[in-house]
Amino acid sequence: MLSILAAMLPGPSIPVLSQSFLVWQLILSVLILGRKYRANQILGCMLVTAGVILAVASGANGGPFLSELNFFWPAVMIASAAFQAAASIIKEFVFIDGAKRLEGKRPDIFIVNSFGSGFQALFVFLLLPFLSNLKGIPFAELPAYLNRGAACFLNIGGNLKDCHGAPLLPLLYMALNIAFNISVLNLVKMSTAVVASLTSTLAVPLTIYVLSLPLPYLPEGTNLSTSFIIGAATLVLGLLLYNLPQRSADQMKKD
Repeated sequence: MLSILAAMLPGPSIPVLSQSFLVWQLILSVLILGRKYRANQILGCMLVTAGVILAVASGANGGPFLSELNFFWPAVMIASAAFQAAASIIKEFVFIDGAKRLEGKRPDIFIVNSFGSGFQALFVFLLLPFLSNLKGIPFAELPAYLNRGAACFLNIGGNLKDCHGAPLLPLLYMALNIAFNISVLNLVKMSTAVVASLTSTLAVPLTIYVLSLPLPYLPEGTNLSTSFIIGAATLVLGLLLYNLPQRSADQMKKD
């Protein structure tokens, strides 16, 4: 779904709209897990969202942004974030419920991740005809399209374009993506899905900063605006505010 929306929405709008994921997480964690949030945690989440929007929107002046779009695709993006948020909350529920059933031992993250990834792959496979039509690829041409994609991925065969760095770069991306997802899932296991989401959100301005550097395959560096720096600082402030320690009732009585 994200790949389809990426083709329909301008690049800077995608991270901004993705912040609805955090809002959905807060709502669903209250409804499903019965969790209650303190005022500083809600304010911290709002600051994180505002920081990401400031950081990303700082580079949106050079192209179309949300004001020039039909409402439909942004609404689809926001609605689709609810399913992703629900998945993260359900994973947290699995860890909590598993700890009760296993007498304090939480389920292994590789088992939870394998089930999630397996069902994700299954539904992507089942939806291939629908997804290919949305991308303008007739279903009859899908095998040839996949063959060309595999040839580009492996960097074999002639007449290949835009396949520079394959297969090293795709494999490196896959390895880092797997490591990142395992780290996030482990954080869900140790804390909560909302904390994991807030931590992952920190990657947005960091990614923009790294991509602004003159790196291989990205030779032209860019200068970051003041708005980006303010947005990144706001995001970090929101993370700190969310994680402020709470004084327990026993400590307050002692005081």
